[in-house]
Parts: sequence; structure tokens; C-alpha cells
Amino acid sequence: MTTLAQTPVPLRRLFRRLDFAPVPTDDFLGRLLAVWQARRDELIFPSERDLNIEELGPEGTFAFVYGVPQQGLNYTLRSGAKSLDAVLGHCEVGASLAAAPRRRGAVRLRRLFEVVRQAGEPLLAEFTLDEAGGEPNAAEILLAPLSEDGHTVDAIVGGLSLRPMKADGSSPKRRAVVRPDGPTLFALGSSAAFGERVARHLDIMLAAHEERFFEDGEHKARPLVRVRDRDVYVIDSLTGDLRHTSNDKLCRVLFFIGALRDAGADRVTAVVPYLCYARKDRRTKSRDPVTTRYVAQLFEAVGTDRLMTMEIHNLAAFQNAFRHPTVHLDANSAFVGHFAAEVGDAPVAVVSPDLGGAKRAEIFRERLETTLGRPVAKGFMDKQRSGGVVTGELFAGDVDGRVVVVVDDLISTGTTMARVAAVCRAKGATRVSVAATHGLFTGGADALWGEAAIDDVVITDTVKLPALDAGAVANRLVVLETADIFADAITECSRAEFGIRRRA
Repeated sequence: MTTLAQTPVPLRRLFRRLDFAPVPTDDFLGRLLAVWQARRDELIFPSERDLNIEELGPEGTFAFVYGVPQQGLNYTLRSGAKSLDAVLGHCEVGASLAAAPRRRGAVRLRRLFEVVRQAGEPLLAEFTLDEAGGEPNAAEILLAPLSEDGHTVDAIVGGLSLRPMKADGSSPKRRAVVRPDGPTLFALGSSAAFGERVARHLDIMLAAHEERFFEDGEHKARPLVRVRDRDVYVIDSLTGDLRHTSNDKLCRVLFFIGALRDAGADRVTAVVPYLCYARKDRRTKSRDPVTTRYVAQLFEAVGTDRLMTMEIHNLAAFQNAFRHPTVHLDANSAFVGHFAAEVGDAPVAVVSPDLGGAKRAEIFRERLETTLGRPVAKGFMDKQRSGGVVTGELFAGDVDGRVVVVVDDLISTGTTMARVAAVCRAKGATRVSVAATHGLFTGGADALWGEAAIDDVVITDTVKLPALDAGAVANRLVVLETADIFADAITECSRAEFGIRRRA
């Protein structure tokens, strides 16, 4: 939760924000946090040996580790000598924090170390870095405790992100650009990084908001900018992660939309790249819930004017569930561009993993065929699921000697995709790629990464990736950006709304 208001005055002078429920806006810091969370064992701290900073990619050079002294405050740099140059000045490995050239930076870091040691939890802090003779930067720093014995904090791992600030000294994250004919854009929780990308495509900045999480599990979120008479868009992808469930996120976005309406927002659009509970769209057994309809009623109840999402499980059920306008997007433009470049002149087939997704695969196949300018074959696999057990062996289609692209809306455990890929290989496919808009990867999707028949897995950025085994996914996972697709849709909706206002 945001704790700055509850911290001592010296801390408030050093930092603009302190969060013990960190949601970094920087992608690297987000990956660092995910790795730390994946390595911890319930309430036990991970050790320095448990963290492989290199698995974060080349940006891992921006991570650092400081050793904690047994007595006193003489923290010592263990690794990441160049990571904190902007804050501390140049320090060599083995150097004491107290000996850092920039005293104010050393004080900031020491204060943060003390807070992390006391709390035993990751901490995210923001502050302004304005050194003489240089451009001001908005600094975002993530720190997390490490322990060799699992009980005592003996080291701290961290990462730093710097972003240039505007001429007025405002941070890109904290100050919104408001235009009379444009949208006001918020991004909640772990969707902040995605929201930043959408905002860049719209040439605006995210509007400031506050999120607080209380010790009993309750939470609140509120806008920190004026929204009266504004056309407001709220981005939040409703997939569960290690910290917050889909239920938590659903409640948060509903309450936030309610707060926007209470604050006088003229129109509120929920931008939900992944909509939770959308797979249960009909009754398959006696007294089954129809959760798609229930979720629609919740959004309507808090005053949502429109809901925008991508690649819903059942489009007809989704459209029928909502009584207010909806915008359904697909990622075909991203997938077609990727695979058209990948397959080259090789013969291609598009396969649906089940009959229910045949229409989705056919739309993709037709667009790929148009782009390639030559025929693209098709196929499908029979599938029945009951009680979590998947059955069905029927396969139709010609994949012999072809590059196969298996298309679905999402990947959860990966068993469906692995099953279809193995059949395609057995029937003569030369290469198999699996493509899905939403990469949930629940349970690590071990079936997917363990299937030798799969050459690569292509997903989009609609949900934040969970921590995955770097060795298993190496050179097999491709993530395509969809922020531009959402930005274009928001632009069209905003133009339409502004046109209606002007005519009125």
C-alpha cells in the first residue's frame, strides 16, 4: 500500500511515493519483482544464490545487491557497480554506501534499506533526481530483502529506472496531459506498464491516481485529477497474479469506476485487455452459473458506459451479456504481420485446437492468406472437456509438409496446445507454432514447454507475464505488442464521443 502519509517527515522529504504493494511501471523492475516473488518460499526470503539476475536479460546490468552489516549501517556493494551511478556517483564492488560520492543519494538508499529490513517486504519508491548541470529525471527504485538462512535479512537486491521529466518538473507518471477533445486515461495496478505504452501511442500521459491496500485485504483507488465532464478510460487486465486475484482486480476496477462517476465523469470506458470469468458463458451442467452475464451486470451497476476488451472466448455470448455498448478487438493484425514474415515461401496451414475456435482460426487464416497472396490450408482438432479432463482424437485437415500455426484465444495450462501440436507433427508438419492472444501460463504451463513438437509460442502483451522458467522458454516465447490496437480504438471512441458533444 502507499505509506508515504504514514512515514516520518525525513522520509517524506526524500521520496514522493513509498509502496509496500509495489507495482512497477518499468518493465525491467517488474521482471525483477516477479523473479523475487517466484523464488521466495511463502514467508521465507530468497537468498542471493536463488536469484539469477542474468535471466532478466541484458537489462539485468541495472540490478544491484548490497550486503547488510551485522552491526551498524555500513552497507557494502556486492554487485551491480554501474547500476546506481546516477544516484550515488561511481562506486566499485566492495565499496561502502557511506563512502558514496553523492551524499544525498546515499542517505536516500540507506533510509530505504532500513525500511526494507524492518518490513521484510519488497518496497517501491519514487523521487526526483535533479543533479546540477544535468536534466531532471523521475527515479523509480525497487528493493527486496534477501537471506541466506531464510530468517535474517543479510542482503538487499534492487533495480533503478530513470525517466526524463518535463520542463515543468512534473513526472510523466504523476501528471496528466488533459486536452479538451481527448481522453483521460488511467491504468490500475499491474496494468500500469501496458497503460504507459497505450498512452505513448495516444501522445498523452497517464492520469494520476492513488491505490491503497489495507492490512485486512480491503483496498481503495481514487483519481488524483479532475474528471468532471471528461471522457475517461480505465485500463486494467483482470487476470490473477501472485499478489492479487482476478476477484481483487475486478473489485478494484469496479470501485474505481464508481468513484469516477461520483466525481462527475461524463463517460467511463472500462478497457479490459483480458476479461475474467468470460469462459463460463453458458450452462453445460445443471444449475451452472453464467458468469459472463453476472460480470456484465456488475459493470453496468457501477455506471460503466462502455467496455473494451480483446479476443473474448465467445463473442456472441459476450455481446449478448452486456446491455451497454462494447468494443471487441482482435490481435490478428499483430499475428498476421509476425507470421507472414516468419513463414516466408513455405506452405502454411492454420489449425484450430477445437471446433469452438474454428471461426477465430478461419478469420486469421483468411487474413494471412490475403497478406501472403497464396492459399493457406486449414484444419481442426476435436476436443471435449468435462471435469477438467480433455478428450477427443478426431483431426481434420492437411498439414503434411506445411508450417502449422495453431490459433486460440488463450493459453492456460498449455495441455490443449501441446496435444494439438503433437498430432500435427505426427501428421507430417515441418514446424509448429502456437499462437494465443492471452498468455496466462497457469502453473507454469509445463505441458507446453515440455512438448518437443512445439517450435515457438507467440502471445500478446494483454496480460502481465508470470514468472517463467528462463531455461524452458528460452528462444521459444515471442510477445507481440497490442498497445497500438487499443490506442487506435480509444481514439475512435473518443472522437465519436467528442463529435456527439459538439453536435449537442
